[in-house]
Amino acid sequence: MDYKHILSQRIQNIPPSGIRKYFDLLEGMPDGISLGVGEPDFQTPWHIRDAGIYALEKGFTKYTPNAGLSDLRRAISAYMKRRFDLEYAPLGQILVTVGGSEGLDLAFRCLLEPGDEVIIPTPSFVCYGPLVSMTHGVPVLVETKAEDEFRLTPQALRAAITPRTKAVVLPFPNNPTGGIMGREHLEALAEVLRDTDIMVISDEIYAELTYGQRHVSMANLPDMYPRTIVVNGFSKAYSMTGWRMGYLCGPRELIAAMTKLHQYGIMSAPTTSQYAAIEAMVNGDRDIEAMKEEYDGRRRFLLDGLRKLGLDCFEPRGAFYVFPCIRSTGLTSEEFCDQFITQEQVAVIPGSAFGPGGEGYVRACYAASMKNLGEALHRLERFLTRLHG
Repeated sequence: MDYKHILSQRIQNIPPSGIRKYFDLLEGMPDGISLGVGEPDFQTPWHIRDAGIYALEKGFTKYTPNAGLSDLRRAISAYMKRRFDLEYAPLGQILVTVGGSEGLDLAFRCLLEPGDEVIIPTPSFVCYGPLVSMTHGVPVLVETKAEDEFRLTPQALRAAITPRTKAVVLPFPNNPTGGIMGREHLEALAEVLRDTDIMVISDEIYAELTYGQRHVSMANLPDMYPRTIVVNGFSKAYSMTGWRMGYLCGPRELIAAMTKLHQYGIMSAPTTSQYAAIEAMVNGDRDIEAMKEEYDGRRRFLLDGLRKLGLDCFEPRGAFYVFPCIRSTGLTSEEFCDQFITQEQVAVIPGSAFGPGGEGYVRACYAASMKNLGEALHRLERFLTRLHG
């Protein structure tokens, strides 16, 4: 059979993720070091795992309500108030999803009509554009720059808006750059949006991982609250990637629509994971702080090491990535990554995988042990010496 005539042309036009290639290349490299995949190296804290185990032992394996366990939604509501000063009602304003990725997909599919445009700052995580395209929307990629600390500027936002603009994605703290948006920067964007009907999809999966400054959401601005959908989850803050737990917070009318689609596509998030997530929300604040402190030390260590090797690198203020410029090597981002993993068995990701503005950079994840970070820097020094020799 000719599957090219069977598969949707839309999915055929979407390129595969530029991240997974390097993850796959490490297979069969016993001495390989991965600074590629954005996954914490910490185990899920034991008390959270224990809650999941207890749920299984007690036979809590049935479907939950579509929106998620009521105890979990109450815990999320309390957490959002406690950590970010945001108020969302457990009934009607919170939807538990299968990871933040499902939350993003639901938001796009419930908001967009064919031809609607979504403004996406880049470099940014690889999923936004493809998800918009699969919804028959149009991704409008807006390049952010190192001189602006990889923030979306009001000038760039204003220039990207057209009569077809339906939403803007705010992916901050940012993957891959580590850039953040402070309240004053969000206020400047809000000034552009106030006389429009444009929605904000705020991907805040790294909200707990900011260094030297507390995270601020667009939803913290009172007149932006009604037009902001907050997407968050448990993967990064609690090291719960494989549990596949996320959530949406937003206006009742929008959450009701997304819950309806979630009913048909997913039904409910994994029951065992939901019980573990309750424990994370109620008793996990100290885990967050301990892991963040460790990440901060790794951040400073890797940033200092890269600069000592002569690579210009913006100082990341959030997430757990550095985004050094490798233009001085004379290689493209992909050439650099291909040669580095082949010669030194270290995986980093080409900046070009993250959209316009990413060429000339590579992403390295510091959610790895200090031992591996130190060894990776040693191998990078050897690689650069060979390259310039």
